Amino acid sequence: MDQQRPLLYFTLLFLSYLIWTTWLQDHAPKPTVQTQTNTATITQSSPNANTSQVDIPTGVATASGSSKSVPNNTSTNNTTDHGIHVKTDVLDLIISTTGGSIIQADLPTYPVSLEEKDRPVRVLDPKKSYAAQSGLIGETPELAPNHYAQYSAPQDTYQLLDGSNELVVPLTWTNGKGITVTKRYIFQKGSFLIRVEQTIDNQSGALWKGSSYQQLTHSPKNKSNGMMGIQAYTGAAYYNNKYEKISFSDMESETLSNVVKGGWAAMLEHYFVSAWIPPKDQENTYYTNYIKENNRYIMGVKSPEVQVATGTQGNLNSQFYVGPKIQADLEKISKGLDLTVDYGVFSFVSKPLFWVMQAIHNVVGNWGWTIIFVTLLIKLVFFYPSAISYRSMARMKKLAPKIKEINERFKGDPQGKQKATMDFYRKEKINPLGGCLPMLIQMPVFMGLYWVLLESVELRQAPWLAWYQDLSVLDPYYVLPIIFGISMYVQQKLNPPQADPMQQKIFAFLPVVFTIMFLFFPAGLVLYWVVNNILSIIQQWYITKQIVDND
Repeated sequence: MDQQRPLLYFTLLFLSYLIWTTWLQDHAPKPTVQTQTNTATITQSSPNANTSQVDIPTGVATASGSSKSVPNNTSTNNTTDHGIHVKTDVLDLIISTTGGSIIQADLPTYPVSLEEKDRPVRVLDPKKSYAAQSGLIGETPELAPNHYAQYSAPQDTYQLLDGSNELVVPLTWTNGKGITVTKRYIFQKGSFLIRVEQTIDNQSGALWKGSSYQQLTHSPKNKSNGMMGIQAYTGAAYYNNKYEKISFSDMESETLSNVVKGGWAAMLEHYFVSAWIPPKDQENTYYTNYIKENNRYIMGVKSPEVQVATGTQGNLNSQFYVGPKIQADLEKISKGLDLTVDYGVFSFVSKPLFWVMQAIHNVVGNWGWTIIFVTLLIKLVFFYPSAISYRSMARMKKLAPKIKEINERFKGDPQGKQKATMDFYRKEKINPLGGCLPMLIQMPVFMGLYWVLLESVELRQAPWLAWYQDLSVLDPYYVLPIIFGISMYVQQKLNPPQADPMQQKIFAFLPVVFTIMFLFFPAGLVLYWVVNNILSIIQQWYITKQIVDND
């Protein structure tokens, strides 16, 4: 069996994986959900007392199995709708007085690009109908302000001042009949996590019954291609004792209604996530909806029903996260929230690989050098199996003239040639599959690192040296891909030659093929492969020299 054939198989397998991944993003199997035909109906683009406001959750099963009628309330307040500007050291938000919804969220510490350092990443965005809504629903709709109700606020702007650790933004709604609801957004210095408290003050003379809901809305994602056609996932997810993704196409075909203890509901966009996190000790109903008329997708969570006696107050609390997908922070907030850093099928490699990289980065402080040290570590771990493989390949190269002689002798007898070749391998104690081992070992590591670079916000805009100011994007001058191509050519020269002239031509062209492929890979990944190739060349050259000189 030809020694370099595994390289061709690897190329085909890798390209097949890229095609499969791209196809899967648009045709993934639907998650198993409990369908509910009347979960919600259609919304209007703006609140109106004469419309049904049907993007408000209703008909979803509560923890006790009951359901509620469609709420359709507007506030008795006549406050003009406007935005409240809230700014902390890490967040820059606009909260609408309509429903007290967060309709825009910028991250000042995360610029859009290195060329636009003064322009922050915008996560929640009105242009994408991407917003965080919350409200109350109850048996008597006019007593429970939903996300169309008009709130009032003491002031239009809030800012976390230097020396302060907390900022509270209160919004108030009242129906003029004894029910007052205060929605408080509580911000902490240096945190992307916001506490949201809804206090119901019941002075109506009757028992108040109702639930809270929190939901995220989003318009369809842009059809832009990622690296080599692979795109980071954009869509909804929730935690149902395991990480469940619900794509926008899934929402169009069926609705979700699932009761889960604790959990969270999220929208994902590459490096950033927004998520509603209800109290972990209560049973919450997670739901989805697709609003066909204005092409919006909804992922939300609804609390169990609570009762507030007249003359008392009741609280319905939750948390909202809007920011980068920093695994260590997300893991502390809620179980499974760190899984929104979605490494896909290679998580078993990517997660430990990122952990090791994070530990190294804490020492060296540079992601480029971190990748180099990780490569060295990987080579040390697999040094022995690689050495076995290189010895096999070196012996094959030394015995190439005898193999060529067998091929010439059985030129017109393929079966005889195969038998004679295998007998020769057994006699010389050569494993013709020995060259496969490094390739098989490297492929999961290669793909695992690919997803670490694609998904880990920690490596976003991470510099190395010279013009390498962002290792998560392409090499602007293609220096690393060209070095990779040269190193692959040198490595091939150390391998035994192909007996078949056609295969010789194919493998001679492979460095060009891989170089072109690597032009579209992030610079950090190409850096890993260049260092790996150089180390492999040194190891293989030394072993080959020993065998050729000493055998």
